[in-house]
Amino acid sequence: MTRKQLFVPTVLLGLAIVLWFASDYMEIAVGVAFFLFGMHCLEEGFKVFTGGTLERVLRRSTDRLWKCLLFGTASTTVMQSSTLVSLITISFVSAEMIALAAGIGIIMGANIGTTTGAWLIAGLGLRVNIAAYAMPMLVFGVVMLMQNAKGVKGAGYLLMGAGFLFFGIHYMKEGFDTFQGAMDLSAYSMSGLAGVLMFTLIGMLMTVIMQSSHASLLIIITALAAGQVSYENALAMAIGANLGSAITTALGGLAANIGGRRLAAAHVIFNVISAAVAITFIGQLSWLVGWLASLIGIRPDDYLLQLALFHTIFNVLGVVILVPVVGVLASALERWIKPAPQSSEQPLYLYADALETPETAVTAVRKEVQHLFDNASGLIAHGISLKRSTIDSDASLQEAIAATRRHFPLDIEAAYEEKIKSLHSEIVGFIASARSQKNLEAVSDELYALRQASRDVAEAVKGMKHLHTNLVQYGLSENTAVRAKYDAIRLRLGKLLRQLRQLMQGETGELPALEVDAARVDLHKTSRKMLDELDELIRSHKLRPAIATSIMNDENYLMQIASNLLDAAQVVLAGGAVDLKDGLSLDRIELKELASQQEATGRPK
Repeated sequence: MTRKQLFVPTVLLGLAIVLWFASDYMEIAVGVAFFLFGMHCLEEGFKVFTGGTLERVLRRSTDRLWKCLLFGTASTTVMQSSTLVSLITISFVSAEMIALAAGIGIIMGANIGTTTGAWLIAGLGLRVNIAAYAMPMLVFGVVMLMQNAKGVKGAGYLLMGAGFLFFGIHYMKEGFDTFQGAMDLSAYSMSGLAGVLMFTLIGMLMTVIMQSSHASLLIIITALAAGQVSYENALAMAIGANLGSAITTALGGLAANIGGRRLAAAHVIFNVISAAVAITFIGQLSWLVGWLASLIGIRPDDYLLQLALFHTIFNVLGVVILVPVVGVLASALERWIKPAPQSSEQPLYLYADALETPETAVTAVRKEVQHLFDNASGLIAHGISLKRSTIDSDASLQEAIAATRRHFPLDIEAAYEEKIKSLHSEIVGFIASARSQKNLEAVSDELYALRQASRDVAEAVKGMKHLHTNLVQYGLSENTAVRAKYDAIRLRLGKLLRQLRQLMQGETGELPALEVDAARVDLHKTSRKMLDELDELIRSHKLRPAIATSIMNDENYLMQIASNLLDAAQVVLAGGAVDLKDGLSLDRIELKELASQQEATGRPK
C-alpha cells in the first residue's frame, strides 16, 4: 500500500486508541463530529440551490468591489461555511466567469462573514439549551430528505445541518465541562509573544485538521467558557483559526487552474497580513475590544462575547488594510503566478472544482471546446499553408494564397494525436463525470451538445488529413486551371476560419446564429458554382476527368470540414444546448434551396 492509502487507516487507528484510553475526550470528539457533519449537510443543501440562482447573483454582485465584499459576507453568514463560498468563488475565477479582483473581494467578505459564527456560538450556543431546538430540526429534516422533490430534499439537508450544528455545540460544551475535572489546560497558558505564537499555531493546526474555522472557533469558545484556556490565549487561537482557513482554501486551489491558484494565493496573503497585524498589535486590539465592549453593553467579564468581538475587529481591520490595493494585488499575482510551460493540448479549464455547480461545469466545458477549436483552427490553417497570424489579421487572404511558393510540411496524423485527440478525450471524460452527478442533471443536455461539438472539431481535423494530401500533390500544379481550383478551396476555408475565429472572439457585431447560417449558405452556393465550372473545364478539355474527380473529392472534404466547424461553432456560440435543425439554423435541403435562389437571382433572399 502507498503512503496515501495508509494515511486514513492510521488516523482512524490513532483516534480509536485515544478515545479508548482517554474517554474524557469522547464528548468533545462527538461534538466536533456532529458539528462537521452538520456543516457538510448545510453545504449539500445549499448546493441543491446553486443550479443557476447563486451563479446569477454572483455575476450581478461582482461589478463593484463593495458588492463583492457584501456578497462574500452575506453568503458566508447564511451558509455558515466560508470554505464552500471560497471554493465556489475559486471555481468561478477558474472558469473566468468573474475577475480575479472580484474573487479577492468575495474572499475578504467571506472572512467577515465567518465572524458571525463566533457571535452565534458565544451569544446563543453556550447560553441556551440549543439541543432542544436541534431535535425537531433533525426530525423534520429526515422526513424532508426522504422526499423526491429536489427543493424539499435540499431544505431537509439544511434543517439537518442546522440540527447537527446545534448538537455539536451542545456536546462540545458538555465535553469541556467534563474535561475540566480531568485536566486543566489553563495551567499550560503562556504569556507574551511566545504564548501568542504558540496558541496561534495551535488554532491554525486545529483548522487545518478539521477543515473548518467554524469548528475551531467552537472549540476555542467552549474551552474558554470552561476555563481551559485564558482569554489572551483564546485570542491567539482565533487568529490561528483564520490562518488555517486560508490553508484549507489553498489546498482547494491546488486542484484548480491558474486563476484558482491565484485566488487561493490571494486568500493566503490576505489572512497572513491580517494575522501579522493582529499579532503585532494584539495588546492594542485587546484594549480596543474592551473599550468597544463597554460601549455596546458587553460585561467586562464576558470574555466569550469579547472574543467574538475581537474576531470581527481583526478581520474587518484586514479588509480595511487591503481594500485599497486589491487591484494592485490582482495584477501582481497575475505576474507572479504564471501557467507552467506545457503543450497546448493540455486542458486549461477542466478541473475538479468546476463540477461544484452547473454553471461552472458548463462554462468550463464550453471554454475547453473553444480551446480545442483554437487548436484545430491553427492546424487546419497550417494544412492549407496559411499562418495562424495571417488568418487572425486583416491581410488579404487571396494575396497570401497567390504568393504561395511551397506548402507547409505537416504530419496531420501526429498533429491530430498531439493537439486534438488527447484534448477531445479529456473533454469527453470530464463530461461523463459531470453527467453522472445529480447536482448537474439540469445541464445534461447542454453538456451533451458540447460533447458533440468537441467531436465535430475532431472530425474536421480528420477531414483535413485527406484534403492536405491532394493540396500537396496538386496545389502548386503548373496547370493554371488546376491550381486556380485548389487556391479557391484554400481561400474559402481560410475565409471561414477567419470568420469563425472572429465570432468566437466576439469581434463582429452580427448575431452569431445569423452569421453561421450565412456562412453555410455561402459555402453551398460556391460549392455549386465550383462543380459547374469543373463540368465546363472537362467539356472544354482543359482538365482531365481524373484530375477533376480529385478536385471534386477535395471539394467534398472541404464541405465536410466546414460543416463540422460550423456545427461546433453554433453550439459554442449559442451558449447552451441547441437543435441544429431548429430555430435560426437551416437544414441541408433549405441551404441548397437558398443557395440556388441566390445563384439564380444574383442577390440574397
